[in-house]
Amino acid sequence: MIRRPPRSTLFPYTTLFRSARMKSNYGELLEITAEGYVREVNNAGEGVWVILHLYQQGIPLCALINQHLSTLASKFPQTKFLRSISTLCIKNYPDKNLPTIFVYFEGNMKKQFVGPHEFGGTKLTADGLEWMLSKTGAVKTDLECPPKKAVRDALFSSLGTAYGNGNEDSDGSVDENDWD
Repeated sequence: MIRRPPRSTLFPYTTLFRSARMKSNYGELLEITAEGYVREVNNAGEGVWVILHLYQQGIPLCALINQHLSTLASKFPQTKFLRSISTLCIKNYPDKNLPTIFVYFEGNMKKQFVGPHEFGGTKLTADGLEWMLSKTGAVKTDLECPPKKAVRDALFSSLGTAYGNGNEDSDGSVDENDWD
């Protein structure tokens, strides 16, 4: 009888791809309640990062973060992205603390982002949120530096010149011949 070598030695990359595929089984922002919290967060599993967003309907920054987290969930399918209406997850959670993001690794909390001041307001971008989460270790970003916020020249805007008063082109330069 001829013995065949194990499949893993015949196809060494099969095992590698299988393990990568098993780790990449999230890919979307899921809604949970208090009942699912222990299962989805505390018992997420070995080597699993979990990002939980507590939000309320009607808060614009919460809606924006939900959009960005949906984008990031598909970009980083190896990380579990969850959201929950704050008061359904934590009874009497104050709206003044929203939005809130908790970052967990293997069921242990690693970082908290609590309140609107943590996110810089509604100018938060998906790249900005990705950078924040990458600093916790929850996602492995390809961004090399934090995204820059648009800076207006305070001197020129206070003087009322063409610079800083909205006459800039999309690249930030000013065309003095703009008569529109």
